[in-house]
Amino acid sequence: MKPAPFDYHAPRTLEAAVALLERFEREGVEARILAGGQSLMPMLAMRVARPQVLVDLGKVAGLTDIRADGDAIVIGAMATKSAAEESALIRSRQPLFHAATRLVGHRQIRNRGSVGGSFAHADPASEYPAVALVQDLEFRACGPAGERRIPAAQFFVSFMTTRLEPAEVLTEVRLPALPPGTGWAIQEFARRHGDLALAGIATTLRCERDRCAEVRIAAFGVNPTAVRLPAAERALQGQPATAEQFARAAAVAAESVDEPMSCIHASADYRRQLVKVFTRRCLEEAATRAA
Repeated sequence: MKPAPFDYHAPRTLEAAVALLERFEREGVEARILAGGQSLMPMLAMRVARPQVLVDLGKVAGLTDIRADGDAIVIGAMATKSAAEESALIRSRQPLFHAATRLVGHRQIRNRGSVGGSFAHADPASEYPAVALVQDLEFRACGPAGERRIPAAQFFVSFMTTRLEPAEVLTEVRLPALPPGTGWAIQEFARRHGDLALAGIATTLRCERDRCAEVRIAAFGVNPTAVRLPAAERALQGQPATAEQFARAAAVAAESVDEPMSCIHASADYRRQLVKVFTRRCLEEAATRAA
């Protein structure tokens, strides 16, 4: 199929992009932002999405930087996933984000797909939102009212829906440093390499005296958006970092998942079982790194 007709704009400044989006919102015209296009273009081709206008951010300067800001790392929203994958800064200081990036699609997808576009798209099967939740990422957006920062815990709303307003542009993502002694892990299951995950888990774990001091667990591909699993986190708090405790927490994680999605590729029960398996595996892997 071919996309439905649409108008196309390619502003050269962030201010111009925001002005366009504000104008279209005021006029009641449906506009979509085009970042990397690796999710949007197939949706247009299949007419799942039929916006009247596309606003392409490809010519807007200043949105592709990857830089250190103190202990944190700031990634421009238009930086490609390949740029994040190849960044020595991210690889050395943000290994969880780096590992999640390598799970995204194929190399050709990562060459074009943008980091910010993936977050703004908020696909429930995407790895990035789960990483955002366990690492407390912060998002910077620019709109008619100026700039604002949105914590990850508030950013994701539901299926492909975020807190971004129609006339706002996501400009950068801020990754805080992992606390010293924190282990991490991310695992997922997909039918084929490069396919969307049917379920996955991202975890960070910090131990003190061989006991779990800080645990964060998030599931993706299971609910309409990535979700933290606080019941499983509480089950481990202060407990010995042992295989038995990890298995117990994994069972709690599986039981606490609220109404997993079901489709022809994976039933709700199957997704719940994947949560159990990957939670245990990720906790064991994170504990090894924490040690």
